[in-house]
Amino acid sequence: MLNHEETLALIKQAQSGDDNAKEKLIQENMPLIKSIVKRFKGRLEYDDLMQLGAMGFTKAMMGFDEKFCVRFSTYAVPMITGEIKRFLRDNGAIKVSRYSKILAYKISAYIDEIEKTGAPSPTVDELAQTFQCEQSDIILALDSSRMILSLNETLDEDEELTLGDKIADKHSPENDLNKLIIKDAVASLPDRERKIIYLRYFRDKTQSDVATELGVSQVQVSRLENKILAKIKESLRD
Repeated sequence: MLNHEETLALIKQAQSGDDNAKEKLIQENMPLIKSIVKRFKGRLEYDDLMQLGAMGFTKAMMGFDEKFCVRFSTYAVPMITGEIKRFLRDNGAIKVSRYSKILAYKISAYIDEIEKTGAPSPTVDELAQTFQCEQSDIILALDSSRMILSLNETLDEDEELTLGDKIADKHSPENDLNKLIIKDAVASLPDRERKIIYLRYFRDKTQSDVATELGVSQVQVSRLENKILAKIKESLRD
């Protein structure tokens, strides 16, 4: 395994266009990619998952900066996971394992107790040590608790109108009205919450990116994002 300094040196070479450095980084970090891919086993062919994992790793490699003040592996995990999850999201429903659901519940309860004492939210690394699991397990568990809307979800009390019914033709007056409603819902958020939504859903930033920009932990960003999405959803229901 490469040490931290060797990894940084290869990343700089790769970002400068050195294909040999890129290949070496991928090969040396193959155990990391495989550890994440195996959590999605059964959703796609293994080779396809590995290709997606390698794509996510390459994006992490090309986008990493020492100024992030995190180890490269910490930065790479959500990038690899995100690449796979985006593909699964666009090509079929994401099924969350029972293990991830239970772990997400335990993490949430643990963080609540920590915050009651006034202490800062724990980092992904600290949570991994507390629950004796991999950092990728923590990230997957936190992502599993994110609110996902189904097109069959009803939006009225009589359970007649679904979210799918509300998705009209992009040129229709109803769709224009929906855009204005969503725009107003986002605009009404406090500055910090609006910035999180903007970075995550309009700039396609990872939670790690947002955490770095705001100067908080990735765990805090995940929890804030879930609360903001719930707030927007309630606003749209009203």
